[in-house]
Amino acid sequence: MIRFVRTEVHRFPRFTAAAAALCLIAVTSTATGAAHMSARKLPTLKPTFTAAAAFDVSDSVRNISLHPSARLPMIPSTEVQEMEVRPEGGPEKAPYRGHTPDAALQATSPTRRSLAIPSTLQNFEGVSNEDNFTIYGGRVAPPDPIGAVGPNHYVEMINLVFAVYDKTGSRLAGPIPLGALWENFAIPDCTDPSGDPVVLYDKLEDRWILSQFTTSGLSDPTRPFWNCVAVSVNGDPTGAYYRYAFETTVNDTFYFPDYPKYGNWKKSYVLTSRDFGPTVEYGISVYALEKNRMIAGDPKARMVHFFLDSNVVPLELIGDGLLPADFDGTKQPAESAPIPIVGTQDDGAGYGATFDALNVWEMSIHWNARPDASIRLATQLPVASFDSIFPCFGADGRGCLPEPGVVDKERWLDVLSYRQRPTWRLAYRNFGGYESMVTNQSVEASPGTAGVRWYEIRRSQTGTYSLTQQGTYAPADGVNRWMGSIAQDKKGNMALGYSVVDATSVKPGIRYTGRLAGDPAGQMTQGEGTVINGTGVQLTTNSRWGDYTSMNVDPTDDCTFWYVNEYYQIDGIIGVNTAPWQTRIGSFKLPGCSGP
Repeated sequence: MIRFVRTEVHRFPRFTAAAAALCLIAVTSTATGAAHMSARKLPTLKPTFTAAAAFDVSDSVRNISLHPSARLPMIPSTEVQEMEVRPEGGPEKAPYRGHTPDAALQATSPTRRSLAIPSTLQNFEGVSNEDNFTIYGGRVAPPDPIGAVGPNHYVEMINLVFAVYDKTGSRLAGPIPLGALWENFAIPDCTDPSGDPVVLYDKLEDRWILSQFTTSGLSDPTRPFWNCVAVSVNGDPTGAYYRYAFETTVNDTFYFPDYPKYGNWKKSYVLTSRDFGPTVEYGISVYALEKNRMIAGDPKARMVHFFLDSNVVPLELIGDGLLPADFDGTKQPAESAPIPIVGTQDDGAGYGATFDALNVWEMSIHWNARPDASIRLATQLPVASFDSIFPCFGADGRGCLPEPGVVDKERWLDVLSYRQRPTWRLAYRNFGGYESMVTNQSVEASPGTAGVRWYEIRRSQTGTYSLTQQGTYAPADGVNRWMGSIAQDKKGNMALGYSVVDATSVKPGIRYTGRLAGDPAGQMTQGEGTVINGTGVQLTTNSRWGDYTSMNVDPTDDCTFWYVNEYYQIDGIIGVNTAPWQTRIGSFKLPGCSGP
């Protein structure tokens, strides 16, 4: 059965004095107005170990796409707007109080380079909302486009389908309903097209990881929720998968694992989610899944779970989500290295933060016969000041970014900057003398204009974290840039992809920029490239834009970047059941990186 779910907005609980007493906080201000954490103690968070609730082996993906059962029941034809797959829960946004200058703003285009950023190498159409209509008889929002690249394939997932391509853009399998990957599985909820998918390519083990959460518990409070995880039997993403389901229940309470994000580490697949209970419960879950057993098809693969309860852990330290490190490159982390997990906080967002910062957590896990695990707040890294609260309109406060010719502000696009979290991915790379991680978030770069704040975090050989550089990319041309994703190649060059739109001439499209290792810190120096220019606008009143996009590095040469995002080719039509967003997949390479 297809389930398109609407949920109520959850409110966050406020901390009691008893909960606050569990934390020791000491923060001092510097002359520049930044803040430095001199001491902070949190209560010890205890792990919960469980085994997979279900396991089996799927049919080959190349065969699933041909099954008659892959064509699912139609949604009601009376719907004239796309169905919202997973409405955003969370606290009420802080009111907009005007713009504070961004302290890391890059508002000028580079002038010292005579060559523009290289154009795309591959550039092809991905799956779209029309694929949803073909399969389900209706269209959905948001798309949440995400992808991963391997030696010979590119796998893309969206709400609510996925597909496998070769690296020239030929489709080898799909579009396939998300739930069809778990057809005839022991946990039937996994067969629903629930959404929020994530796909990883595990270069260390030559495996593909495809996932989604379940949503049936939103309409039936007697049902638990699950993280459904499929690991390819070998390096062929069109082949069979080992299928697992892990329950998300905490202390006999069924928590909905919203916004799941995965990372690949040495011996674990790491997963975070922002969890809602049946009433006002809220927290962030951090999981590690036992990789060695999962890639071997062991039914007894284990999971460790930490629940960062917002009644215990101050809300500003967890926000709306944390990102686990996701491995790129060839040099592996040390055997004993803890897994970095990063969040973000804004002192103007109403979550309790007193300064703008990155919050760095670490999880350690040892998969012994008697496993042990721990998690801790490793440090807070003060960052240049930024504003995440944006001037938005409409009943739900999501009409943020204007589109050409669209007067109704309720039909403007959602910026999602007000969610206190970095945006996928936390791309990790070990350069030998240090480990480097890059991530980004959307911000209000100038009054009423969105930009992309990006960061490079380093961890030294002694385990000390530092913020090496940061910048807000927002050339002063009136174009909104948001919903980014960033990664590094083997030379330390960085590529940043994002959505673009403005009020007059730029319809929703896809662009990218970059910098070379050794360029001036905090600057994207390579100019701006285009994956595709949008030629249509979104006209739905829920304003939803994809919650994440994906920049990945080709494991074949460790140089070529692959990026997927959404755009519009034709206008939506008010009053007609159509929301024709599409996705586009492009690859490119920055100067100075070559070789296998």
